[in-house]
Formats: sequence, C-alpha cells, structure tokens
Amino acid sequence: MKLQCDVEVVNRMLPSFGIRNRGKGVRAVLSIGKHVDKTSHRSNIYMMICTAKDRAGSRYKLKDNIEKFFTWFVEEGKATVRIKEPAVDICLSKADANSLKNFLSAARLADRGSDASSLPLSTLTPVRARDVEQPKKKLSIVSKKDYPLTSSFPYSLEQLQVSYCKLSRVDMRMLSLKALRKLDLSNNHIKKLPATIGDLGCLSELILHNNHLEAFSEALCLSTLQRTLQLLDLSQNRLRSLPAQFCQLKELVNLKLDDNELVCLPFHVGRLSSLRFLSAAHNQLAVLPGDFRKLSLENLDLFGNPFVQPNPLDHTIKLTFPLPLQELATRAVANLRLPYGPHLIPAHLCRDLEVAKTCECGRVCLNYFIKTAVSMNLHQVSHTVVLVDDMGGTDAPVQQHFCSLSCYSEFLDKSLQRGIR
Repeated sequence: MKLQCDVEVVNRMLPSFGIRNRGKGVRAVLSIGKHVDKTSHRSNIYMMICTAKDRAGSRYKLKDNIEKFFTWFVEEGKATVRIKEPAVDICLSKADANSLKNFLSAARLADRGSDASSLPLSTLTPVRARDVEQPKKKLSIVSKKDYPLTSSFPYSLEQLQVSYCKLSRVDMRMLSLKALRKLDLSNNHIKKLPATIGDLGCLSELILHNNHLEAFSEALCLSTLQRTLQLLDLSQNRLRSLPAQFCQLKELVNLKLDDNELVCLPFHVGRLSSLRFLSAAHNQLAVLPGDFRKLSLENLDLFGNPFVQPNPLDHTIKLTFPLPLQELATRAVANLRLPYGPHLIPAHLCRDLEVAKTCECGRVCLNYFIKTAVSMNLHQVSHTVVLVDDMGGTDAPVQQHFCSLSCYSEFLDKSLQRGIR
C-alpha cells in the first residue's frame, strides 16, 4: 500500500523546549509493509515515509502504536496520524481522497494487529527521485514520440498542451485531471469533442486551433464551462454553425473562430456580455445577427467574409394575416415576460422562444416577421476594428426584424428621411 502526498512530521515534544515546527509539508511517498527489526529480529509492519532529501525513508511501527486518526478533512485529501512512539503527528495533505481513505484503512488494520495476509502490503524500499518530485503543474507535449502511451498524466496538472501528436480524439485520461485550467489540443486531427470535457470544473482556457472539428455540442454549452470558460479557440476547423446554446458560455472573454466555414454567428451572440475579443475572419458570413449590436468589445476581426451589400428595400416577408394563434400566444409570453419551461408549455415552443427576434419597436416576433439587413459601423460595438475588406471599410450588414408591416413602413420612412438629408 503506497500513497503519494505532501507530508509534515510534527514532533509533539518540540513546543516544550520552546521550538516551533516549520509548518510546511514536503512531497513524499508513504508505504505500509513488513520490515525485520535488527534488534529483536522480528518482522513487524511499519509505515515508511520517503522524501527527496531522505529517499531511504523513515519508518514508524504501526502495531499498537497509533494513538489517534484525525480525518475531518479526508474528502479534501487531508488527514493526520498521531503516533505514540516516537511522539509525532504525521500530517498528510494534497492526497487523492480515495487513495487516502484506503491508506488509512490499512494503517488502522495494522495498528490493531490484523493478520498480515489481509493487508495490502508494499515492499519497504527506497523510492526513485521522480516519485517524490513536487506535483507537476504544467506539461507540454509537441511530438508524437513523447506522447505517454503506458503512463498516466500527472494528476496535479493545471496546464496541459498536446500538439502535433495526430490525435483523432480526446484522450479520456485528460478528462480525469480535475485541477486542469488550460487545455491546448491545437494542431491535431480531432473530429469530435466528448461532452465530458464539460466535467473539468476549473477549465478556463480551451484551445482547439487547427483540428477537424465539425460541431460544438449543445451539451458542452450547458456544462460547467458556462461558469469557468474564458478563452475558446476554435480557429482553423470545419465548423459551419454553432448551437443557439453557445451563448450560455457567458464567462467567455476571448473567442477565436477564424478560418472555419461559418455561415452565421449564434443568434443571441449579444448575451456574451463578458466577451471582449472576437475574431471570425475568413468564414462565410453574409450578415451579422441583430443581437450583435449588444456586444461591447475591445477588439473585433471579421476580415475576409462575403458580406452582402445591405439594402433596406431588399427584404424577406414571413407574415400572414391574421397571425396564427400560436404566434400570438408565444409573442404574448415573450412580451409580457411570463415564466415558461417544458413543464408549462410544449418543448418546441420553448425552443422557438429561445430564438425570438426583437423588432425595432421593442416587441418580439418568432416565426412571422419581415427581415432585412442594415449597415452598421463596427466601431459601435468595438474599440478596435480590423478592416472588413481590402477597401478599408469598417461597416458590416446586420439583420433587422420587424413584427408588422407598420413597423417596417415606419423604418423605411426614417431611412428615406435620413437619405434626403
């Protein structure tokens, strides 16, 4: 039975001599196993602690020699074992919670004198230097020959880069790294992302530049990434669209979508209230969603998209008279801000309400509207704007919806008046 963790051995007699313990643990490997006592020539069960400075290890007899276990914080990987002789407290921290529980159970059995055959004993030998190194926080692998096939990734990793390794999928071993804050899988051949990436509860940076991704799933948008993800790089992939739920990633600050095949941005992109850097150059964007006006950016790059030339008279009409009852009812739900959900109304109506359009008058329309495109200077939403085209322009077309003919007519009148002036 072995355990890797931080250890501090506290001598309980030091305070009586006016000496304080230093109060800092070191990386160690703890083992429970048999050792033959040189004086009595009897075999006893010991706990051995090996550190980088003492790889041969210090041994503590266990049978009838443990005064108390302190396990209040065992779920956090912390515990203390109080030894009778010598009078020391062995303070454990930064351990895997399950491994720590198993280790303490074995120590309890050894203290009670249980039959050795029932204990998961280890050989008490000096450890290798790499076993007692400080926990690794950062790892970069940029060659296929360096990729670990038989060993696992260090559990303590906070930053992991695996690039140029020709990965066709995300290695599931990476998804057990619960402390991971930055995951860089750029320059691989990944086609699909597992939903379990959303279980990485500390992940703030996800870099997937230059892969073969064709979709970004709804499940990821609805995972814990909603609360943690700040940087997302999906550039140089094969994305044609992003789900409506993408705008649930409300902590995003930096979003890179360059060199994909996107024909549209998420309808409610304006809900990304924390977004400050957006690049979607070299896609297939013809027009921006109306919600784009709500963004407040520091830097925006939309160069190389085939934007249409906006013309308010060039419109699409999806209106019937009178409006269907379903359209009237769902408009009422949205305009009156009534609470709704699949437990109250049909699920397909909930989906319709999620992509409701806002008319210039402030009211909502869903499936029946008039749609056109208007020109917007991108400096209205961003402090710095990369030129949209080779002509030096910073204007782009933005969708505009109208809930009725009267609203559209009023808009045209205002446009004509501006043109006359």
